Amino acid sequence: MRTVRTLTAVLLAATAALTTAGTAAAAASPAAPSPSATGTDAPAPTEAGTGFRTAAAFRPGQQATAAASTGDYLYWVVPIDARQRVTVKAKVTLPEAATRHGASTWRLDVYDGLRRRQACTYGTQSATAAGEAASVDLACTLRTVRAGAEPWANDPLPGSYYVRLTVVSLPEEDLGQPIRAAVEADVKEAGGAYAVDGALAVPLVPATVTSPLREPEDGWSGGWWSDRWLWTAAGGVLAGLAGVFGYHLTRGSGRPSRVPPGA
Repeated sequence: MRTVRTLTAVLLAATAALTTAGTAAAAASPAAPSPSATGTDAPAPTEAGTGFRTAAAFRPGQQATAAASTGDYLYWVVPIDARQRVTVKAKVTLPEAATRHGASTWRLDVYDGLRRRQACTYGTQSATAAGEAASVDLACTLRTVRAGAEPWANDPLPGSYYVRLTVVSLPEEDLGQPIRAAVEADVKEAGGAYAVDGALAVPLVPATVTSPLREPEDGWSGGWWSDRWLWTAAGGVLAGLAGVFGYHLTRGSGRPSRVPPGA
C-alpha cells in the first residue's frame, strides 16, 4: 500500500504541474492587439454600411444601431473567435402603422470572412411583420467556430462575420419609409470539446472594411491550451491508479500461502 500511495502522490503532483503550466500558457496565449484594433471602450456604431466593404464594426456584447430607409441593405461586421458560438439578434422599429400599406418580410443573413453565407442552426432568420406591428425581431445562431477546417469544408472559421439586414417583401408604396435597426451578437464559449490541433495562421479579416475591425477582447486565440487538457490529465491519473491497483492485486494473489508449523 505504501507503493500505491507514493505513485498516487506522484501522479497527482504531475497533474497539478500540467494544469498550472496550461493555465499560464492560456493566460499568455492571446496575441497582441494589431495596430488597426481599437480599444475595448470604443462605442458601438450608430450607422450601418451599405455593403461588405463599408460594413460598420462592433464587438460582441454591444448593440449597433442605425437609422435607414425601408429597402436599404444594412451591413455590420463583428469579430468571432475559435470555439465560440454566436447568436446574432436584430430588431427593426417600423414606421407608423397608419403610413404603411400592408405586411413586410425582413431577413437577417450572416456571412464569414470569405463572404460565404453561414447557415443558422436555429432562430428566426426571416419574419413577417403585420401591417399594424410596431417592430419585428430576428435571430440567427451559427455553428460553433472552428480553429481550422479541411479545404473542402464550409465550417465557420475565426475572423470577420458580416451581418446583413434588409426587407425582402413589402408593398411598393412603403419603400423609402424611415426605420430604425439595432443588432447585437451574443457569444458563448464552447470549450475544449471543439478544440483541434491545427489552427489558422491568421483570422479571416479582410482589409476592405473601411472602419477598423476590432479584435475580440482577449485577442485572437490560436493557442494550444484548452480545457481538453484537464480531461486528458484526469484520464491519465485514473488509468495510472487503475494500473497500480491491478498490479498490487496481482502481486498479492500470486504469493504462496504460509502453512502453519506442525500442520
